[in-house]
Formats: sequence, structure tokens, C-alpha cells
Amino acid sequence: MINEQYKYSELTSKIIGCAMTVHRALGNGFQEVIYQRALKIEMADNGINFSREHEMPIYYKQMQIGTRRVDFLVDGLISVELKATIKLEDAHFAQAINYLEAYDLEVGLLLNFGAKSLEFKRLLNGKFNQKNQGNPEIK
Repeated sequence: MINEQYKYSELTSKIIGCAMTVHRALGNGFQEVIYQRALKIEMADNGINFSREHEMPIYYKQMQIGTRRVDFLVDGLISVELKATIKLEDAHFAQAINYLEAYDLEVGLLLNFGAKSLEFKRLLNGKFNQKNQGNPEIK
């Protein structure tokens, strides 16, 4: 799964591997929070540095207008959004990309545990502002 042409490929592959382990053990059919709890354990066991339900401010014209929580923020660099639905919809992709743009993160993962096999999508933020890299709360 590691592809050197993708930024953070080694880390995203590790996250996806953890998600596959969780999906193999639990299967589909649980609520999203069950997969969040299991993935938290699996990523910790694999030495992945993360924050669960990481709250970050949302800005409009340099003014904070609210906050949102991403399911996982890994190494301060990668957002991981979980779903537990039969099929990923456009709205799920829009939400995950919106988080990338709002937090000014370059790479994200959208993981769906609700399908028969784990679904995962790697997302890139086309509006990424590299000067804020490593500190997603700076706007």
C-alpha cells in the first residue's frame, strides 16, 4: 500500500492497516463510535501518535466562528474521518474535504467500516497552505 509518490504514504498505510485489523475483527454493522474506540486501541498498539475527536477552530475572514471535531488527527498532519454506512455518499467526501480545508491539512483519510469490506479513500486538500503545516490551528 505504500506509494512513495503520495505524501505521508507510510503513515497513511499504517493507519489503513490498523483499520483493516479492526474491520476483520469486528466486521460491519456497529455504530461509528464502536469503530472509533477500537481504532484508538489499534493505533495506540501500533505506536501511532494521534488525538481522538480533536476539536479545532473554524475561521471566516480571520474570525473564529465555531469549532468542529475530526475523528482522529494523526501526528498533527493527517485527518481521519470514520463512517459506518453501507455506502459512502458524496456528502461524506464533502465533509472530509471540508475538514481538510478548514483545518489547513494536506492529507486526510475517509474510512468506512459499514461496508462488507473496509472502504478507504485518501484525500488531498487542493487549497493547502504549506506555511501552516504542522500547526493546524494557525489561520
